[in-house]
Amino acid sequence: MKCKVGVLEGQELLAYSFPPPHPFSSARAERFWSELGKSGLQTTRMTPQKASVETLELFHSVEHVTFVQKASSLGYGTLDLGDTPAYKGVFDASQYMVGSTVLAAESVMSETVDHSFNPVGGLHHARRDASAGFCVFNDICVAVEVLRKKHGLRRILYVDIDVHHGDGVYYSYEEDPDLFVFDIHEDGRYIFPGTGYESDTGVGKAEGTKVNVPLEPGSGDAEASKELPRLEAFARSAKPEFIILQCGADGLAKDPLGGLRYSPETHRTYAALLHRLSHELCQGRIIGLGGGGYDPQNCADAWLAVISSFLGS
Repeated sequence: MKCKVGVLEGQELLAYSFPPPHPFSSARAERFWSELGKSGLQTTRMTPQKASVETLELFHSVEHVTFVQKASSLGYGTLDLGDTPAYKGVFDASQYMVGSTVLAAESVMSETVDHSFNPVGGLHHARRDASAGFCVFNDICVAVEVLRKKHGLRRILYVDIDVHHGDGVYYSYEEDPDLFVFDIHEDGRYIFPGTGYESDTGVGKAEGTKVNVPLEPGSGDAEASKELPRLEAFARSAKPEFIILQCGADGLAKDPLGGLRYSPETHRTYAALLHRLSHELCQGRIIGLGGGGYDPQNCADAWLAVISSFLGS
């Protein structure tokens, strides 16, 4: 099945880049766009979109949005305990990051494209009232709220293959029985944020709607691939109306912050499975978000594997 895939690309997204020597830099997206241009993969370029304050507040507290605005104006300090520095313009940059993920989701809902990808999205550590782990705002959760409040969807499947546990998503929807989470990551005993244990399966009515798969350091494609049947069964039981894939590249070998040993094949196989399931279960509604990854070539290789799978190549 050949599909039309939209890719967010533009200078506005490069502004979400922390000052050197911070590992989250614009080099990640730049390398990806460069390699995409050389790859021969036929995608549709989508111009970044800025999220309004009202859109941010569909998920985030007014106090947090105001705090980031003020820190952005001052241009110094940190937005969390030290991992996420403030800089001049960080609020505007974050608006474009979030708005582009919202555009990715809405472009699929409107059938402008079949699937879409935002390489700078997938910032899964931010909470409703706080930044964390390089994540100023949580574009994933904002997109979930847009899909629910604007488009009337309820059942959404969120799959996270970043090396770090997506704690901002998990804890924000821990009691939500309609937000299904499958998160495979390096064991939190060894890596930030120290969460995502197998026993974390949701709370109350949401128990069983969350799956956490912690992997031992050094795990690679073989260990990740063993979980594909479990993911497929979980996805089918969820009966989602929309799928969001956070495909952080920091699980690849040689990432400076991660301890897993994936090759791009893990991203290819996970994206291919979810692409197929999206057509079977929810009219092809799937988007990909870049997430983490601190070796630019790893990011390009992993994300191109996702794009290729979404295209049906």
